[in-house]
Amino acid sequence: MRFLIADRSTKKTDHKRSQNAVNQSRTNAGFSRLLTEWEQRSADQADRMSTDVRVHQTDHIKLMALSKLYHLPVNELAGSLLQQALERLEAEMPYIPGSKVIRVEEGDEIYEDIGPTPRYLAAQKLVREEHNRKNK
Repeated sequence: MRFLIADRSTKKTDHKRSQNAVNQSRTNAGFSRLLTEWEQRSADQADRMSTDVRVHQTDHIKLMALSKLYHLPVNELAGSLLQQALERLEAEMPYIPGSKVIRVEEGDEIYEDIGPTPRYLAAQKLVREEHNRKNK
């Protein structure tokens, strides 16, 4: 009988040790994950700027609903949505070939882009330079 009792207590002790190890591992992983999330969020926030944007009432209601649904600030959601929209807009800007050949790739002539993309990129560069001059 003593052996069985000792065996049960050993099993209980081993089970408790195992549970403690699992819990400790989860706690460590939880803190590690939390620290990683904070680092990512901090890096993401480092280059964010505040700007005023006017939206239609219906869009504001949608933003407020998303805020309630995901428990995130409206300005953070709006910024994320704007970022996605700009990336999509840039990807969909049309390439309009001009008459000037700017290079040859694998035997194919590549013509200058006379669409909105080069003007947009030039405007971006100008704004970035102005911003950098102001913030020196």
